[in-house]
Amino acid sequence: MAAGSLLALLDDIATILDDVALMTKVAAKKSAAMADDVSVMTKVAAQKTAGVLGDDLALNAQQVTGVRAEREIPVVWAVAKGSMVNKAILVPAALLISAFAPWAVTPLLMIGGAFLCFEGFEKIAHKFLHSESKDEAEHESRAQANANPAVDLVAMEKDKIKGAVRTDFILSAEIIAITLGTVATASFAQQVAVLVGIAVIMTIGVYGLVAGIVKLDDLGLWLNNKRSAVAKALGTGIVNAAPWLMKFLSIAGTAAMFLVGGGILVHGIPALHHAVEGAGAAAGTWPAGALWGGLISNLLNAVVGIVAGGLVVAVVTAVQKMRGKGAAAH
Repeated sequence: MAAGSLLALLDDIATILDDVALMTKVAAKKSAAMADDVSVMTKVAAQKTAGVLGDDLALNAQQVTGVRAEREIPVVWAVAKGSMVNKAILVPAALLISAFAPWAVTPLLMIGGAFLCFEGFEKIAHKFLHSESKDEAEHESRAQANANPAVDLVAMEKDKIKGAVRTDFILSAEIIAITLGTVATASFAQQVAVLVGIAVIMTIGVYGLVAGIVKLDDLGLWLNNKRSAVAKALGTGIVNAAPWLMKFLSIAGTAAMFLVGGGILVHGIPALHHAVEGAGAAAGTWPAGALWGGLISNLLNAVVGIVAGGLVVAVVTAVQKMRGKGAAAH
């Protein structure tokens, strides 16, 4: 049903664009049609990027885990500002690349996808790649910093913010690329309008939700202080559920790195893309086929992401060791 609706919307867009071309001599009508087109195409682009939006949400919500309560919103706000800067760079860059070097879009996205897979695998392999004593020392240092009001938490959170903005850049690039593909046949003005609209909507949507998620525990405590028994029960439930939600989002964020990164890599390699697509189509013939088809496709994307991440981590680790030996020799 969703696929059918999407195809119907795309067909409507093509029809509207044809109508716009025929009405170019009528300025007033053309302006109205163009506004309608931008509205419709923005909706379609939002639908097509909805999956990435969910991954973006999970990834960014986990970035503020371990941050002191009063620093949560400032950290989210700092990452949101970084996200807007990312999109301010990506939108014009995407338009330029699309106009002058469309062949470069896929390789650039694949580099970003490989980086996401690397970050995901590095998180999983962290305990094997880093000494336990070093991790314990870092954990103890952060715990002491969070408990000490005299510590400059803004300076301490810079690395966390940079990492979140870096990850956001890759996800934002995919959102912009998907959106650009949706409006590829539209006029330049329409492309700009839709890309800017999606950039603003996605940023506000993602970081607004992230801010809400990280403050759930505060909402629970506020409700718990109310006189109403229902409010107290609801508040207690939220407080108890908040740590589990954050833990889930941390796991989902890492999984999203493989899903998004692997999906980009699969899409960029035609043979692999057809193989995954074929497996998904075959699973689609099973009972509850739509569910199985999507599940198998996503699972295969994740497997590709995990393998790619492992290869990149192995290469990066080997290079770092070689550099370390070279530095020691000198």
